[in-house]
Amino acid sequence: MTYDIMLVRVQPGLTLQETLDHLNAGFDPDADLPLLRLTDAQRNEWDRILGRVSRDLGPVESEEYLYSLTLETVGPPGRVRLDYCGGTAHIEVAYRHSGQAALEVMELAYRIACIVEGESGLTGHDFEVGQPTRTGDPVKAAVRLSGVSDWAHHHLS
Repeated sequence: MTYDIMLVRVQPGLTLQETLDHLNAGFDPDADLPLLRLTDAQRNEWDRILGRVSRDLGPVESEEYLYSLTLETVGPPGRVRLDYCGGTAHIEVAYRHSGQAALEVMELAYRIACIVEGESGLTGHDFEVGQPTRTGDPVKAAVRLSGVSDWAHHHLS
């Protein structure tokens, strides 16, 4: 289980929620995932995202899979994973950070989201705490991450 942040390319004339509703309406949980077929513009977006994250935030590991391009931060404050599919992206943070460590990793996640937004035009939203990533407060996200991490540690360990 991970703390998830969603980024989508909001369709012209639609709100973020309407775009998500449209994407979800076409989702078939029994169907195979579509293969990654990026346009040249989307490939260039990925290259800029990868370059900026590694230059501005530190080393990353990057992989290309059949369904997405992925980067993970390496080293402190912890791993943050970004999956990029062209029209959507997804940030994951493991529920294992508490207190100050949760704040540091969520600040990193929000900085990655802002880079993705700036380089791709995707719009980020943190549904865990109901706020946009561009203007949202990483402290609020860290409190949520820390609370779930502490609960899981005490009840599932």
